[in-house]
Amino acid sequence: MSSNIDDELLKDAEDDARAVEFIHSYLPQELKDKFTEDELYYFLDVIFDYYASNDIFSAEPDKDGYVEIDLDDVVDYIVKKAKKEGMGEYEHDDILFVVQGEMEYSENCAE
Repeated sequence: MSSNIDDELLKDAEDDARAVEFIHSYLPQELKDKFTEDELYYFLDVIFDYYASNDIFSAEPDKDGYVEIDLDDVVDYIVKKAKKEGMGEYEHDDILFVVQGEMEYSENCAE
């Protein structure tokens, strides 16, 4: 049984690594060096935290199969949480690119 859990954790870790790589390549050139890989993993975790705490994962999609997500709300959540947790202070517009990159990854690349 634990091998199934281990397999699932490994799969999640591999997906996170692909997401971080995708987000990094999605960022405009001036932001590529601004964020470390650890910061991108952190942002990804906070995005998922936002989705979980706002019931995004269980929301009913519209007729086109989409769940509406307020990007500015996600960005504000990340900026506030990062500051509160001592990760640093981030510009709204910079984090918006990270959130957009995660959404592109989720829509086009995730298994």
